[in-house]
Amino acid sequence: MDALTALVAQLKKRNISKAEEKAKKMNQLMELVLERNEIINLTAITEREEFVEKHLMDSICCYGWDEMENAKRIADVGTGAGFPGLPLALLYPQKEFILMDSLGKRIEFINEALEILSIENVKTDHIRAEDSGRSAAYRETFDLCVSRAVAGLSVLMEYCLPLVRVGGWFYAYKTGKAVSEIESSLTARDLLGGDRSVEVRPVNSDQITEYGRNIMAIKKIRHTPNMYPRKAGTPKKVPL
Repeated sequence: MDALTALVAQLKKRNISKAEEKAKKMNQLMELVLERNEIINLTAITEREEFVEKHLMDSICCYGWDEMENAKRIADVGTGAGFPGLPLALLYPQKEFILMDSLGKRIEFINEALEILSIENVKTDHIRAEDSGRSAAYRETFDLCVSRAVAGLSVLMEYCLPLVRVGGWFYAYKTGKAVSEIESSLTARDLLGGDRSVEVRPVNSDQITEYGRNIMAIKKIRHTPNMYPRKAGTPKKVPL
């Protein structure tokens, strides 16, 4: 089964409308990433079957979830080559997505992909996560923030929770091993306005395993104090 056929089947399995049209766009995105990857380091995953599973299907695993369905404005922090933001934007053309990354070359690539794929509901910003959380244009304005960035949960929360409005949600895409980070990040949740409880939702499976992938869903229940996020570099060097 080729990648496009597999994508169509996966989207239909999830009862996604216009599956053929959206699968074609996702397949184009994959081919564009793999083509540009020879020039810019965008992904370590170059085998198409694995790309479909880990970049495309993982990105859209939250399709149909209540928080995703209700969100109107969504931030993708540390988006890299555009995941999970671009696949989600293709499925939700009526929602507004802001994709942020600290590396200009990645943002340049995403802007090129937006033009080639005629995606009109995505904006990009070449900005550090800490700076985005202090920006009046972004701070506590998003219904949902998603991130697949590689960092500890406490660090990701300091990047992302300041962007989320009270009552909104943060989705951290993680591996099963990261479940151990929940307890150690309790202080960060308390300081940043997150709910003490963390919902761990398996990605494309029925159970959490050490080597599986999941989303840690955290609700924002209080305003984030003005002192957070701390200055650039501090969250990673000195996690909460």
